[in-house]
Amino acid sequence: MRFINRGLELRLLDQRWKEDKPQLMVIYGKRRVGKTELSIHFAQGKPHIYFLCDRTSMHKQLQKFTEMAGKYFKDEFLPSDGFKDWVETFKYISHKKEKMVIIIDEFPYLAETDNAIPSIFQKIWDLYLKDSKIYLILQGSSIAMMEKTLLIHKAPLYGRRTGQLLVKPFQFKEIMEMFPDKSFEEMLSIYSIVGGTPLYLNKFMGKSYMEAVKKEILQKGQPLYEEVEFLLREELREPRNYFVILEALSLGKRKLSEIINETGFDKGMVSRYISILDSLQITRKEIPVTEKIPEKSRKGIYNIDDNFFNFWFRFVFRNRSFLEEGRIDKVIVQIQRAMPALLAQSYEKIAKEILLYAFSRHKISLSFEFYGRWWDKDKKIDLVATNYHRNEILFSEVKWSNKQVGTNIYDELKKKAQAVEWGKKDRKEYFAIFSKSGFTKDMLGSAKKEKVFLVHKDVLV
Repeated sequence: MRFINRGLELRLLDQRWKEDKPQLMVIYGKRRVGKTELSIHFAQGKPHIYFLCDRTSMHKQLQKFTEMAGKYFKDEFLPSDGFKDWVETFKYISHKKEKMVIIIDEFPYLAETDNAIPSIFQKIWDLYLKDSKIYLILQGSSIAMMEKTLLIHKAPLYGRRTGQLLVKPFQFKEIMEMFPDKSFEEMLSIYSIVGGTPLYLNKFMGKSYMEAVKKEILQKGQPLYEEVEFLLREELREPRNYFVILEALSLGKRKLSEIINETGFDKGMVSRYISILDSLQITRKEIPVTEKIPEKSRKGIYNIDDNFFNFWFRFVFRNRSFLEEGRIDKVIVQIQRAMPALLAQSYEKIAKEILLYAFSRHKISLSFEFYGRWWDKDKKIDLVATNYHRNEILFSEVKWSNKQVGTNIYDELKKKAQAVEWGKKDRKEYFAIFSKSGFTKDMLGSAKKEKVFLVHKDVLV
């Protein structure tokens, strides 16, 4: 896979390399997001050892690491059966007094093998690395395990790390940079299917999005055909019940009561499983953005936050019978029918990013603290942004339609805005409308007169 973007992350890692002191960097993030490519790319041209942990015994892992260290230092006298423990390993490396990078990838696998590993690495740092020239990177995909062993206050290495980096999926703007020859609609289609995960995005290089879906996702035997099932089995001990909940969410069951009715699980079970899925950044609980105490709000709804998980459960998981028989065309018909709605959801999802980029590019001084949807009973606003300190609020409608947006949409948005209680007294209101197909002459005239922000696809009009 070719290395793309990550300029900000690389600059941070390089900046720490230039500092004349040891480093203990923690790099973490979801599987497939590009952590390994990032750390290896950073280490290129620098003296380094890259070691990928696995689920074999500690003895085997020490043996493999010893072999790598022997090759790096050209030391044929290292014990053939490996160092006796990790403390001895790093004692040997630190005595070399070299400035070098050591990457230990999938560190949670090492911690699974021995619960004392975090404490052992604390000892290693305190005894040998804190006064060395070693740039140690500990990285892993199990976010919950990385937090437990490295990042929470009680973790042994909490006070020792010199930096941490959460590697996130690409934003839509970065995806656009990956596909400069594709139209906005085709890029939004790709994003709707696989989100911002670099490994998945690479499967769409040089193909139309539907061709890639046929060949890379719906084809039995291809990695992405089994991908979601594999990832869930890696992270969860009993994934079967999670599959049922994720399928319900992919079918549009958003409220807790709807998920309970669809799955037949009790409230406590659903809440517990969704909490775990949230911690894995697969699902997300959404609260109306203007709620004063979000954690106590009863208006919460649930979504699959990972686009590829949503797509896979809706079209692969539910159609396994067709796909196992090779009847891909049956599923393609379903996808084609569903794409307009998927695109509309994704356009709404990226509206905040588009707006922030437009404000920055056009040097518009507005800034907001919170962004999100708002709803109450039968009313819904696609994007609301608030600034508590300045008592400013922005209301946005996001339309993915083949019709131009007219003044009727704007008038309706203003009416709905009056139902929002936030900052009512003396608040300053702003309005923005996003449209796939542009705007009518009347709407363009009203926007100019009333200073409404109009965005055609991703361009501020």
